[in-house]
Amino acid sequence: MLKLLLGDPNARKLKRYQPLVSDINLLEEEIAPLSDDELRGLTAEFRQKLDNARGGPGTRASGQGDAVRARERALLDELLPQAFAVVREASKRVLGMRHFDVQLIGGMVLHDGQIAEMKTGEGKTLVATLPAYLNALTGRGVHVVTVNDYLARRDAEWMGQIHRFLGLSVGLIQQDMDPATRRLNYGCDITYATNSELGFDYLRDNMATDIAEVVQRDFHYCVIDEVDSILIDEARTPLIISGRWSAPRRSIRRLPRWRPSWCGPRDGQGRHRSRGRLRGG
Repeated sequence: MLKLLLGDPNARKLKRYQPLVSDINLLEEEIAPLSDDELRGLTAEFRQKLDNARGGPGTRASGQGDAVRARERALLDELLPQAFAVVREASKRVLGMRHFDVQLIGGMVLHDGQIAEMKTGEGKTLVATLPAYLNALTGRGVHVVTVNDYLARRDAEWMGQIHRFLGLSVGLIQQDMDPATRRLNYGCDITYATNSELGFDYLRDNMATDIAEVVQRDFHYCVIDEVDSILIDEARTPLIISGRWSAPRRSIRRLPRWRPSWCGPRDGQGRHRSRGRLRGG
């Protein structure tokens, strides 16, 4: 009864995205005639605008406080229609796949940090390219999290073509990679990885004794595929990691022993009163 009177709250949320969908569709007609180089050049223009919002070039990868991040977030929201239109055009040219309106809405929901529930066949993998590209413009890194190595490798090779075409770097984390390779891939604009590899790398980084051993950088934004499986089912299984313990290279002094010093007057029964004293052994 309340639903009939007040309406579907989910439908109201989706309705507010419709004006943005219309803007993207209008921009599609303007972006379509651009050459590949001109389309790729829009990425540099977007990043330049973000640099200006942060106060100048060279501040893309460093934290500048809440005020700067707020300006950055506001500008990303402003750039969303243009960025989504660019990704849609790149996808058509590289993969021959065009984002439908429902996929655009899914990308907006993910950009807002919410959960987008989509049926099988509605193209969740393609949807993730939209917010991943938009948030990767900041230079702070984006993680796309999947449930196994096969999906991570498939998405990095398949969907990664869109990001590479637009001038972004794409990384991949796999189980058999060495620390140097992991650090290189974590440094890319967009990194595909599994939840378990991300978790174990986080634990290893917190066990590192030297900053040179750390492979991950500061976290900024991520898209999680199969979120119910990763954040609910998989989260029930703790990640356990162990390392070899070695004693510190310094001499260990023996604790001093308690030795009574027999001195002082006798008690009433003819025994010496003991007075304790610490003495090194």
